[in-house]
Amino acid sequence: MLIETETTPNPATLKFLPGRAVMAGGGTRDFANPEAADASPLAAALFGLGDVTGVFFGGDFISVTAAPGTDWSGLKPDVLAVLVDHFAANMPLFAPGSATEINVPGEHELTDDPADADIIDQIKDLIATRIRPAVQGDGGDIAYRGFDKGKVYLSMHGACAGCPSSTATLKNGIEQLLRYYVPEVTEVRAI
Repeated sequence: MLIETETTPNPATLKFLPGRAVMAGGGTRDFANPEAADASPLAAALFGLGDVTGVFFGGDFISVTAAPGTDWSGLKPDVLAVLVDHFAANMPLFAPGSATEINVPGEHELTDDPADADIIDQIKDLIATRIRPAVQGDGGDIAYRGFDKGKVYLSMHGACAGCPSSTATLKNGIEQLLRYYVPEVTEVRAI
């Protein structure tokens, strides 16, 4: 089995492409620590390598974030071995009974004003069609969290969480695009 790797804008994160679907239906799953990885044997095995601080499952990729100071030349073969073993054995991505289909709103989820429904629909459409595919191409994901008085609140996941260039991406890319197409947007903030 051949698993391709790609660098991401975050030097601590590599993107692994197993050549098959990882998360069916276009969903994503972010594991920020070993405790969160208990729901997935694959994520738990990756955290078990010791130098892994984050695992993210995308539609057709897995992003792995290494601890600060970790040399990827030593960690990459270990990650590849775990991935090859997992996919070659057709192991399940999630443990039975792990509640993988339950969607719990994030702790920073805002309650949108119904009067802003048209604006919010435009924002969500732009995120889904123009922004999210580009962010996923870099090994991460972006999620809409709310709109309040001109400010759009987004959360970054996977390779994009903690990436040194994520602030520039938000301000110089995403904010400009949203402000251009949706004049009511005045600012974009990460939460």
